[in-house]
Amino acid sequence: MRVAIVKTGFANLSSVSAWLARAGVEGFVTEDAELVRREAFVILPGVGSFGPAAEALRRRGLDRALSSRLEAGAPTAGFCLGMQLFFEASEEDPGVPGLGLLPGRFKAQPAGTRSPRLGWGAVEPEGVGGLVWPGWAAFANSYRLETPPPGMLWARADYGGPFVASCERPGLLLCQFHPELSGEWGASLLRRWLEGSASGAGPGASETGPGVSEAGSAAGGARPSSAGSLPGERAVRVIPCLDVDGGRVVKGRQFKDLRDAGDPAELAARYEGEGADEIVILDITAGIEGRATRLDTLRRVRERVGIPIAVGGGLGSIEDAARLFDAGADRVSVNTRAVRDPAIVETIASRYGRQAVVVAIDVTRRGENWEVLVDAGRTATGLDALEWSRRAAELGAGEILLTSRDRDGTGLGYDLDLLRAVSSAVPISVIASGGAATPAQMVDGALSGAGAVLAAGAFHFGSYSIREVKSELLSRGLEARP
Repeated sequence: MRVAIVKTGFANLSSVSAWLARAGVEGFVTEDAELVRREAFVILPGVGSFGPAAEALRRRGLDRALSSRLEAGAPTAGFCLGMQLFFEASEEDPGVPGLGLLPGRFKAQPAGTRSPRLGWGAVEPEGVGGLVWPGWAAFANSYRLETPPPGMLWARADYGGPFVASCERPGLLLCQFHPELSGEWGASLLRRWLEGSASGAGPGASETGPGVSEAGSAAGGARPSSAGSLPGERAVRVIPCLDVDGGRVVKGRQFKDLRDAGDPAELAARYEGEGADEIVILDITAGIEGRATRLDTLRRVRERVGIPIAVGGGLGSIEDAARLFDAGADRVSVNTRAVRDPAIVETIASRYGRQAVVVAIDVTRRGENWEVLVDAGRTATGLDALEWSRRAAELGAGEILLTSRDRDGTGLGYDLDLLRAVSSAVPISVIASGGAATPAQMVDGALSGAGAVLAAGAFHFGSYSIREVKSELLSRGLEARP
């Protein structure tokens, strides 16, 4: 068995390729329309902007190839942007038509929600008999479909109101989420798609579904309630950070006095097993040494884990970003270069989408305010942290990774005043970083406005586990993926 992965020029193909390799399936990347037309299995992956991706598909004749597959009922899947492209249009790029293979238009996230929506959400099928079963999925989207196409089985999720998380019919599976980044639950969905398509079994072949027990729990997480509003709307992400120097994970105090913490790939795999929602990899000396992030570490981590990866350190150009995406990054983090050349944020966002861009902001307190630092905290910029946060969001950042140098490695907890100020100032999600050493401190960060809490030493050296942090989140009335 082999699977063709359609190249649009704007997508992260490595996460799909890595999942197929872990499943023992041969995946290959192609932009050849004839191959896409005749291959047994085809996946259209998704990262990027709607308009440029749709136009790239049309230029290569891939729109006609995908249309032929749908007419023939050949096994075809689309993930995130890949799902959106099958439809008529999106508010992301008014006036640019999608492939028009299915009826429907994608709308921006509702007012009052942070957009893009980044993180995990509960997925609940409407009806029985489809490939998608209750569980938790990784989302990274600014646009959503509110009504499913007629005659298709579908599942819903919730973020400021319900929307279409997936829709399917025999031979076609479309997911607004990223199954290849949704841990074991997503991996089981992809296996069902491959096995069901290979055997000729379509939706309706089973009434209970793989991995769902009589008690209603699904592989990869607890079964969401179907009564009222779905859970998972604002689940707090717990993120271990891998600060890498010379191919090893290190941890210090206030960006100094580094000590070895282990192998990046081994730690990342361990953290996924413990329930990590994402992995952040920071090449902490790349910018200082004037080089790009080392790609070998990223590739090794991508091979081992099936959850989102954000990568930063030394990113200086759109070409650097492209190399990171090709090597397995789902999102890239820009710090020093963004301050010195803000246009790079706009450039990456316009090509890969806002959800793919993180602006990392390191700060130190100056009286009642905070100043932005660059060069791994070595250089003061005179920039006010709140002003720069607002500007980063305007430029196209999908999230801010906010680190207090004063608190880093101290175990004193996050700078909660800073978190409250920045999260109130921007319409995008904020990752809390710097100083948290206990589950209670991480929960305090979430209660102060962070959409995700990040830690390093507390996880690396065995002080606390990710599951303990999630237990604390739940005990204090917050939501977290099981």
